[in-house]
Amino acid sequence: MNIKAQIPNLFTMLNLLSGCVALVMAMDLNFDLAFYFVCLGIFFDFFDGFFARKFKVAGPLGVQLDSLADMVTSGVVPGFVMLCLLSNKNYSSFHYLPYLGFIITLGACYRLAKFNIDIRQSDSFIGLPTPANALLITSLPLVISNYHDTVITAYLSNQWVLIGITLLSAYIMNAEIPLFSLKIKDFSFAKYKLQIFFLAISVLMLIFLQILAVPLIIILYVLLSVLDNTFKITSKQ
Repeated sequence: MNIKAQIPNLFTMLNLLSGCVALVMAMDLNFDLAFYFVCLGIFFDFFDGFFARKFKVAGPLGVQLDSLADMVTSGVVPGFVMLCLLSNKNYSSFHYLPYLGFIITLGACYRLAKFNIDIRQSDSFIGLPTPANALLITSLPLVISNYHDTVITAYLSNQWVLIGITLLSAYIMNAEIPLFSLKIKDFSFAKYKLQIFFLAISVLMLIFLQILAVPLIIILYVLLSVLDNTFKITSKQ
């Protein structure tokens, strides 16, 4: 057995395990730990690809394992978290409303399957990656608990706002929107000024806004990508 070939798969399995634990935490309404285990799963998800490239052992098995693990960590977990948010007792007249949260899971599934056969997304992304979407959704309960009795909580506690976020989440993962790559291969400021600007702003937001920064960073990433695409199209005309 080639040990090196199994190292990326080990990290993928740790991603899956983290997702399973995050799901259990969400079932217990322990959304803090659910979020942290999703973060841990995304950490492992990054390094499975890193070691696969480093050891030159990337293959079809690893691709399929990666998608299956992401389906749990970045698909099932955020869908279930949204179900919990929509299960607020104030919506008791809508008994089946919470199940709309799983639209996120369906959108993630379609996104992951499409990603596996889309050769355009080798260096950058088209549509929001499922891990980024998972961070956005699983951070919402933490935002609500940390900013209670504020306008933010009032909006995020509104069923129609949550349904809107659910539908937008499923759409943005599969939208034909090119997103700039965060892979910085050298230290050329001119070449990576957008990425450096985004990372610097993200760090500042995390320092000053803490958990509220997580969904705002994801939104900023999409908006900057849209502006960058618009600028490139305009400059070519």
